[in-house]
Parts: sequence; C-alpha cells; structure tokens
Amino acid sequence: MNLSNLKLGAVSGLAGGIVFGMLMGMMGMLPMIGMMVGSSSAAGGFLVHIGISVVIGAGFGVLLGATAHRPKAALAAGMAYGFAWWLLGPLTLMPLFMGMGLGVSWSAQAMVGAMPSLMGHLLFGAVVGFTYNRLLQGSRSGVAVHAG
Repeated sequence: MNLSNLKLGAVSGLAGGIVFGMLMGMMGMLPMIGMMVGSSSAAGGFLVHIGISVVIGAGFGVLLGATAHRPKAALAAGMAYGFAWWLLGPLTLMPLFMGMGLGVSWSAQAMVGAMPSLMGHLLFGAVVGFTYNRLLQGSRSGVAVHAG
C-alpha cells in the first residue's frame, strides 16, 4: 500500500465530504446520519459524515489512486466509487446499523426513494476523483500541501 495514495485519498474524501455534507444539510439529512452514533443533531451528523468521508476517500486512494492520473479517468473512477458507496452505504450498511436489517433497502421502490442520495454520492465521488487528481498533479510538480 502506498502511503501517499492513502493521504491524498483522505484529503480528497474530506473535500468530497464537505461538499456532500453541505448538500445533506440543505436536505435535512444530517440528523439521520448522527443517529448512527446516538446523536440527533445536524452537527453530530456532519461530524460522523466527515469521518466516514475521510475513511472512504482514503479507500479511494488505495483502491483507485493508480487510475486517477488523468482528469477524465479520475472523475470516472470517483463517480463509479461514489455509486458503489451508494449501494454499500445507504442501501446496505446504514439500514443495518440502524437496526432495520440487511436488504431492507434493496427493492426498486427503496432505490427510487434513495435517488437524492445517489446524486449526492455521485457528486461526492466526482469531487473525490477531481481533488485526488489535482493533488496528485500538484505533488508531482512539488506544489501540493502535504497531508501529514
């Protein structure tokens, strides 16, 4: 595992998480995220969301960082990664963590209801891919801010 990919991914996840978190805040979704850790506040939900975003971004760096050398490829990889996390996150893990069971959101009706979340996850992935590519290009030219 390349530590640089992990760091660039974590910073990219932070950027994507901030953008997606603002969208979630406007849609009133942050308190529901906070419930995963016993908080019903938007601030608590935002902190949980940012923590998850950083970890997911780091995963992008490890799993797909090698594909993100060209801007279009980085954007496509990021959006595919965001789609995968839409399937894994709100349709699978979140209902499971909230005690609703596994597979409760795997119906066509549930997926249609989760379309706003899909748009957010695709946006998150696009920001992650774009940011990762820009940070990678900057690190190659010696301009990047080092993440630790």
